[in-house]
Formats: sequence, structure tokens, C-alpha cells
Amino acid sequence: MARLELDNLSKHYGDHAAVAGVTLDVPDGEFIVLLGPSGCGKTTTLRMIAGFVEPSGGAARIGGVDVTYLPPWRRNTGMVFQSYALFPHMTVAENVAFGLEMRKVARPEIATRARDALRLVRLEAYADRLPRQLSGGQQQRVALARVLAIRPDVLLLDEPLSNLDAKLREEVRVEIRELQRQLGLTTVMVTHDQEEALTVADRLVVMAEGEIRQIGSQRDLYERPANPFVAGFVGRSTTLAGKLTAPGRFETAGGLQLQCRDGVPGKAVMMLRPERISISAGGMDNHLPGKVEFVSYLGDVLELHVRLSAADRVIVQLPNRGVAPPAVGDAVEIGWPRDAGMVFAEQ
Repeated sequence: MARLELDNLSKHYGDHAAVAGVTLDVPDGEFIVLLGPSGCGKTTTLRMIAGFVEPSGGAARIGGVDVTYLPPWRRNTGMVFQSYALFPHMTVAENVAFGLEMRKVARPEIATRARDALRLVRLEAYADRLPRQLSGGQQQRVALARVLAIRPDVLLLDEPLSNLDAKLREEVRVEIRELQRQLGLTTVMVTHDQEEALTVADRLVVMAEGEIRQIGSQRDLYERPANPFVAGFVGRSTTLAGKLTAPGRFETAGGLQLQCRDGVPGKAVMMLRPERISISAGGMDNHLPGKVEFVSYLGDVLELHVRLSAADRVIVQLPNRGVAPPAVGDAVEIGWPRDAGMVFAEQ
């Protein structure tokens, strides 16, 4: 367990900046998730922490020790890969013991630590099986046990659940989070799955185009996004183009006059979370007529696409209370409070 510090860490391939100066401080025992679309630099950042990719600039420190240019085996990190990377010809116990053998740990201690690691992931009964005899979730837990056995200072998780089905993903991510808390491991995970990130992280690091766009708790990023990219990537949102005509006054491209959070007059976009919009919302700061264009039944919620003008449409999410929702073509009244309208100056 150790503090992880990245200081202006970067990686260039020719003229392309895969990672453009990432600075991050992860205290001992914290679970950080690097979240962003494919190609945003999150996996390259993780691999630089692990030592698999040499940085073009900046520094990485673990427990106060500069590890920027140390090879992977000289920095005590443990990485769980997307593909599990288990040896197919070795038993579960042999896979878990492999890292310890490479570190030339005494054989009696190898057996003890491998057994302890398998007990942590509840697979001690599977020690003599081969990877092909296990389910995907069990294989992922073996990969995790192999890393835990070496007692890493920093645990690194590279899209660890992407090969699992939805139900299994839910189960394994909870198991990983519980283990991390139990062991107090400093952990960095990479994912593009918002729900996964929101479930496990202490803090989220949203990346795009090789840069960090915002760092914060789930509530910070959802309720107070720093820019339109974060507002659009973390959670669902509707974007209305237009302009701030005065502080707290927004005019959409379709000519709608709306109240919103204060801001500097000029070209802007307003972003709305779908669950903040209500149906039949008389008395709200913004109260508008619309027409339902699309309805989705999502189980616990109902999603409506409502046309407000030729240029303006919003998404509305309603809790499913067993009542039939408005149908396509129905006229509806919708509304939302002024503080629900997040306004960003046009870039």
C-alpha cells in the first residue's frame, strides 16, 4: 500500500500526444477510476504506471520513490488485465504462485500466500483446476488472486470486467470493491463504463484527448460538471444550443425563453439531466408544452423524447410506477427548476 503521484506524465508517439501531461495524486488506500472514451489516454496512463510504457516526460512516484523509468519488476505494482492472461497449462494454484516464484519467494511461503490469496477471492476449492474449467468470473478472480498474492503497493485494473456478461459484471465489481476496502489497497482502474465507475470509485478522473477534464467524486461530476464533455459523458443529458441573453436567462435556438443558473451572456449550451424534468409540472421555473416523439420502456424508468420546438427536443426520465406513460403523438406539459439548467459558454 502506498501513495501514487503522477507529475505531468506524458506520452507522445511522433506528433501525437497519447497522454498530454497528467498530474494526479492518489492517497494511500484510495480507489481511483480513469474514465473516458476509447483513445482518450487512460490505458496508456495505466501502463506507464505499471512500467509497460516508457513516458515521454514527467514523473511517477510510488510511496515517494521515483519509478518513472524503472522496469515493471522493480516497482511493486500488480496489474489485472482485460484478458485475464492466465497460463492455460497451469492449475489455478500454479497461476497464483507464478508471480511469487518469479520474485524467488521461499517455497513454503509461496504455498501459504497463494492459499491466502485464493481464500480472499473464495476460490480455494478450485486450486487444482485448469483455467478452462472455470467460468469467466472465476478466471477473473484467479487473475486478481495472482496479483494479491504478491502484495502490491498499487493495484492496477485494466478494463477488468469487460469480458463478463452484465449480471456477472455487477457481482464481480462489488467483490473487487469489497476486497480493495478490506485490504486498503491503493487502486487505479481503467474503464469506459460509467455505471461501473460510479459504483466502485472513491474519485473519478474523466479523460479526453490525452488530458484530464475533471477529477472529483461521483456527485461532483454529475451535479457540478466542469464542462460540456463531462456533463455529456457522466450520465445522460439533453443539450440545447442557444445563448445567454442575461445572467440566468437562456434563449434556445428554437426561440424558447428559459431560466437557468447564472452565467456570462453570450453563445452557450444548456444541458439538462433527464430525471430533473417533470411531466405536468405547473408552477416550475420553466414550464413548457411539448409533443412526445419517442417512448422507451427501461424497466424501472420510462424515457420520453419530447419535442418543444422545431429546433429543441429534450429527454425526460420518469420512475415506472405501473401507470401507462404518454404515447407517441401525445401533447404534454413539462417543466424543470432553474438550477437544473447547466449552462456552458460555447467553446
